[in-house]
Amino acid sequence: MGKVFNVTGDCKPDLHYMVDISEKLKQIKEMVDDGKYFTINRARQYGKTTTLAALEKFLVHEYCVVSLDFQMLGYASFETEQIFSEAFANELLECAEILPEEIRIRLEGFIADDSKKCTLQNLFQILSKWCRISQKPIVLMIDEVDSAANNQVFLDFLAQLRGYYMKRDKIPAFQSVILAGVYDVKNIKGKIRPDDEHKMNSPWNIAADFDVVMSFSEVEIAGMLREYEADNRTGMDVDEIAGLIYDYTGGYPYLVSRICKLLDEKIAGSREFPDKKSAWTMQGGLEAVRVLLSEKNTLFESLIGKLKDYPSLQKVIYDVLFGGMRIVYNPDDSAIDVATMFGFVKNDAGTLRIANKIFETRLYNYFLTALYTANNKWNRELLY
Repeated sequence: MGKVFNVTGDCKPDLHYMVDISEKLKQIKEMVDDGKYFTINRARQYGKTTTLAALEKFLVHEYCVVSLDFQMLGYASFETEQIFSEAFANELLECAEILPEEIRIRLEGFIADDSKKCTLQNLFQILSKWCRISQKPIVLMIDEVDSAANNQVFLDFLAQLRGYYMKRDKIPAFQSVILAGVYDVKNIKGKIRPDDEHKMNSPWNIAADFDVVMSFSEVEIAGMLREYEADNRTGMDVDEIAGLIYDYTGGYPYLVSRICKLLDEKIAGSREFPDKKSAWTMQGGLEAVRVLLSEKNTLFESLIGKLKDYPSLQKVIYDVLFGGMRIVYNPDDSAIDVATMFGFVKNDAGTLRIANKIFETRLYNYFLTALYTANNKWNRELLY
């Protein structure tokens, strides 16, 4: 079986058609080389997990890479400091191939010890010892940090990371720490702290800015299509199709892959487009966009779900679509900040814009339907 376009889980180069992200990995490695601690905050299905998997392989020759997923710990692991510390230590023991024997023994003893000693402080003493004896600098990567939302234990964990970062000229510490998730740590802290406390005094205020562009450019999309074309020989105009896909998606990774998958597996072989040659055309691409806009998928469900969870977000999106006025991009506005974090909007030369045409059309249809339903309900009440 040949390669396919993938929209579920992380992409694997041997199985899936992928955009070449080597330049993005080089930029991230520069941050690691500089000893930066940072967070990769991007919207759902934006390629974070795929990037971390590729980054691990990219760094492994120069660094000892510890790659964890907080979803694997489970929500209950964040109930107390002891439970979290034990769960974290157990995850580290799963990295048997990179653990020195001395550290493995210490971690096993740590887990078997009584509750008074099973603390974050003692856990970090073991981690610091590992950093001291490791032949390579250690990079810690944690995916799905959103799983830690609303847990004070996670903030205490971040505080320990921050403490060792601040003293790393005296105490051995990780070379770099990379957290990945949708929410940035300030937003997570805002959900934990009482309203009367300051929300911005995050223990993750040591984090460097992450400015690597995670969306796909038109050129990068074209590179992926050329690989597909070499295998399938559809005769497509690669640059034209890449331009169409980029124009509608803005390079949003999931949307790019979804349109390609629809073209390859659903549009091709349909009555109007009987083969791949007829499908991989401008007309076929537009049909794939139409199908995408009419389907239910996890990204759109998340998109609409966030509107219901955040009323202020819904108002911002509505004003952008229907307000008929220029809205200045202001990251200090909490609603705009949340809209940006979830990938709804972008900063277009200082003006707030919907992130791409696919989102714009889907959201526009959502609000029109909501207005229609509300008006119909009102009219029905008048009749009775």
